[in-house]
Amino acid sequence: MQNKEYKLLNADDFSSVFNFRKRLSSEHIFLHYAPNALGHFRIGFVVAKKMEKKAVRRNYIRRSIREVIKREIDKSLSVDIVFRVKKTYYRPDFKLIKRELIDLLERIKM
Repeated sequence: MQNKEYKLLNADDFSSVFNFRKRLSSEHIFLHYAPNALGHFRIGFVVAKKMEKKAVRRNYIRRSIREVIKREIDKSLSVDIVFRVKKTYYRPDFKLIKRELIDLLERIKM
């Protein structure tokens, strides 16, 4: 999943996902998604400075979400996904976040 082909890289990619207006939510995370024609998933992350001032903390949040996704996502899923962290995400238990992400990913498949 380190390849660039699995990442949303530019603003147009993010905008197209947000404009598609499909969104799922959990206690700590919003998941925006849109189908793509690439045959594989692409993911992106939004962690606002307003939510967490320190870049170290924002990067930790991205890495923790990315780690769960790397292990749990269906590789054949053909969607663009943007994970947007809510303000309630403040040092939650990793197991809780993992459960929430797995639940959100299963709801996309339906």
